[in-house]
Amino acid sequence: MSALTNLKDLSLEELTAFLIELGEKPFRAKQIADWVFKKGVAEIADMTNLPLSLRERLSKTAYIGRLEIMKEQQSRDGTTKYLFELADGNTVETVFLKHNYGNSVCVSTQVGCKMGCLFCASTIGGFYRNLSPGEIYDQVLRIEQDKKKRVSSVVIMGSGEPLDNYEAVLKFIRLITAPYALNVGMRHITLSTCGLVPQIYKLAEEKLALTLSVSLHAPNNELRNKLMPVNRKYPLEELIPACHEYIKKTGRRITFEYTLIKDVNDSQGHAEELARLIKGMLCHVNLIPVNPVAERRWYRPSTETVKRFQTILERNRVPATVRREMGTDIDAACGQLRRKYNLALETGGKKDGFLD
Repeated sequence: MSALTNLKDLSLEELTAFLIELGEKPFRAKQIADWVFKKGVAEIADMTNLPLSLRERLSKTAYIGRLEIMKEQQSRDGTTKYLFELADGNTVETVFLKHNYGNSVCVSTQVGCKMGCLFCASTIGGFYRNLSPGEIYDQVLRIEQDKKKRVSSVVIMGSGEPLDNYEAVLKFIRLITAPYALNVGMRHITLSTCGLVPQIYKLAEEKLALTLSVSLHAPNNELRNKLMPVNRKYPLEELIPACHEYIKKTGRRITFEYTLIKDVNDSQGHAEELARLIKGMLCHVNLIPVNPVAERRWYRPSTETVKRFQTILERNRVPATVRREMGTDIDAACGQLRRKYNLALETGGKKDGFLD
C-alpha cells in the first residue's frame, strides 16, 4: 500500500496534477488549496464545497498534516513560544513575536541541527530529520489560528539550518507567499544561514526579494572555527565573496548576525576587525547579546561593551543595531524550550513541572 500524500506539501500546480491523476476536474485544486492553506481545516471531510464522492476518494489517498500544540510559554511583552509535536512524535519550536508594525513568526526547518554552533541550544541534542514544506508552513498557520491574528512576516531562523534543507525551505517560501495561501510578502521573509556557501550562490540565482541573514559571530577564521564548526568547511574567504555575489544578483542588503559573548568576541579589536571585513558592503549588522544556555558557561557583555562595539562599527560606516530583546522571561531563544522538554523526558517527565 502506497503512503498517503500530505496535501500541505503540495503546491497548487502539484495539487492540480494530483487531482487530474485521480480523474478529477482541475478547478477543484483551488477549492482544496483554500481549505488547506487558508482555512486550515483538520480533516478532508470538512471541505464542505467538495462532492462527498471526492472527499471519500481523497481520504483514501491523502491527508492534511497538522502539528499539535504541546506547550505554550507567554512572555510579558507578547512573545509566545510554541512547542509543536509532529506526526512521528518529534518536536519543534516556533516563536510568535508581536511588533508595533505587525506580527511575525520564527519557524524551525529541522528537528535538531547538524551545524554545532557552540552558543546554540538547538544543536546540543543532535540532528534528527528535516521538516517537510507542509510542516514548516503549518507552524505559521497553527499560530494564526491560535492567536486569531494575521502574521505579516516570517523569519526562518528557528531550530535547524534552512539551507541544509534547501528544497523544502524554498518550497515553503513559495507556499507562504502564494496568493492561494497566506500570501505573506516576499520582502517580509527573512532567511538565516550559518554560511553554507554553495547554497548561498544557489539562492542568489533564485533572485528572491527576501532578506538573507548570515550568522557571522566572529571576524576571523581562528575564532569562528571555534564557535562555528561550519567555518572549517566554508571559511570567511569563501563566505564573504558569496555574500558579495548574493548582493550583486539580488540587489538586496544582507544582514550579518553577531552574537556578543563576554570576553570571547566582544573586544574593541574584534569590532575593528569586523568593520574591515565587511566595510563597503550593502549590509547591516545585528548585534545580539548571547542568550544563556545551561550547558555553556558564557555570559553577556555589559551594556557599555555592547554600545562600544556598535559605535566602532558605525564610526567605520558599517550600519549596526542592537537587536531588541523579546521573550527574555521565557525560553524564547533557539532550541531552549525543546531542550527543556527533552530533559523532562530523560528525568521521568517532571523536570521543573514541564509536563504538568
